[in-house]
Amino acid sequence: MNTQLKGLLITALGVLFVVPDSLFIRLIDAEPLVIAFWRAMTSGVFVLIFVMAFQGRKGFVAVYQTGRYGLLYILFLGLTAPAFVLAVANTSVANVVFILASIPVFALIFSRIFLGEAIKRRMVLTMAAVGVGLAIIAYGSGSSEIASWKGDLWAVYASATFAAALTAARRVKETSMVPALPFSAIGAALVIGLFVDPMAAFVQQYPLILAHGAFIAVATCLMTMGPRYITSAEVSLLILLESVLAPILVWAVIGENPGRLALLGGAVVIGALIVSNLVALMRQKVRKSTAG
Repeated sequence: MNTQLKGLLITALGVLFVVPDSLFIRLIDAEPLVIAFWRAMTSGVFVLIFVMAFQGRKGFVAVYQTGRYGLLYILFLGLTAPAFVLAVANTSVANVVFILASIPVFALIFSRIFLGEAIKRRMVLTMAAVGVGLAIIAYGSGSSEIASWKGDLWAVYASATFAAALTAARRVKETSMVPALPFSAIGAALVIGLFVDPMAAFVQQYPLILAHGAFIAVATCLMTMGPRYITSAEVSLLILLESVLAPILVWAVIGENPGRLALLGGAVVIGALIVSNLVALMRQKVRKSTAG
C-alpha cells in the first residue's frame, strides 16, 4: 500500500468514526457540561491506553521535545472540549458541522499571521464564499426553532480554536501528536469537573457515555495520524464528509430537520471548500507531472 492511499484510508475511517459524535450528544440525557466532561475524560483515557500499549514512554517524550508548540497544541485542543458540546446543545447539528467546515479558513488565517505564509487568490475567493455561507446560516438561525446564534457562536469558537491547534501542530509536523491528546482531553475534563457533578449521569447511561468516548478516541487518533501522509487539500475534502453525513444521521435517527437556510448556507460553505480543494489537487498533479 502506497503512502497516499494509506493516509486517505486512515483519515476517511477517522471521519466516519466522528460522524456519530453529535448524535451521541443528542441521545445522552445530561447537562451539556456533564456530557463535555465525559466526552473528554473517556476519550482521553482510551487514547492514553492506546498510546501506552503501542508507543509507551517514547511517544510522550517526543511530544515533550516539541516545546512550546506542543504545549500550544494541547492548550488549544483542550479549549475546544466544551465548545462542540455547547454548540450542539444550543443550535442545530447541521449549523454546527457546517460552521466547523470553516476550520481550514481559520487555519489559513492563523498560518498567515503566525507562520508568515502567503494567502493565495484562490483562498481569498474561498474565504469570501465561506463568509457568505456562514452569514446565511446565521440569518437562518433567527427563524428556526432548533437553531440559535448562541450555539452558532460556540461553533465558530470551536472552529477557530481547533484551527489554532492545527497551526501549532504544523510547526512540529514531523512528530506524531497522538500522545498529546490524553493531556489535552483529560486536562479539559478535570477543569470542567470543577463546575459539574458528572457521576449521576454516568451511573444511569454508562453504555452510551463509554461508546461515545470510544468513537471519539478512535476518530481522534486516526485523524491525527492520517494527515501526516496526505496533503492538506485531501484532508479538508475528507473532513467535509462529516459535514454531509452528521446532519443526515441525526435527521434519520431523531428527525432533526435543520431548515432550508441552514442547508443552503451549508451547501455554499461545503461547495466553496470542495471547489477550492479540487483546484489545489489539480494544480499539485500538474506540478508533479511537469517536474516528472
